[in-house]
Amino acid sequence: FHRLEFAHGFFASALHEVAHWCIAGEQRRRQVDFGYWYLPERDPMQQAEFEAVEVAPQVLESVFSDAAGFKFRPSLDNLELRPDPAEFLAKVKQAKAERLAAGLPTRAAQFHRALTDFYDVAESALP
Repeated sequence: FHRLEFAHGFFASALHEVAHWCIAGEQRRRQVDFGYWYLPERDPMQQAEFEAVEVAPQVLESVFSDAAGFKFRPSLDNLELRPDPAEFLAKVKQAKAERLAAGLPTRAAQFHRALTDFYDVAESALP
């Protein structure tokens, strides 16, 4: 089995970790934090790398948030640099439209359906 750890009391954190789990392959799902590196305060180059790998999980987090009727807020996770979220959010929105057009991966689709059923969010309210 897999155990996901997230910031207790933060629904968005749970959705974000599930998104990583849905994307991770079998090998990554066996690693702590899916084998991703984490630097709390990144320089501009490190921030750009972080944002490049964070688009996909934040796309799924956004889809899951919609399914639960929860407002999605992108996270750039850097308090020191304080990057402008507008450009990153635009990338997430574009990738989300592409992902929804292509269909969700199997685990993501199953979790999405469970959220939709549990929170009773109308299909018409979903993207």
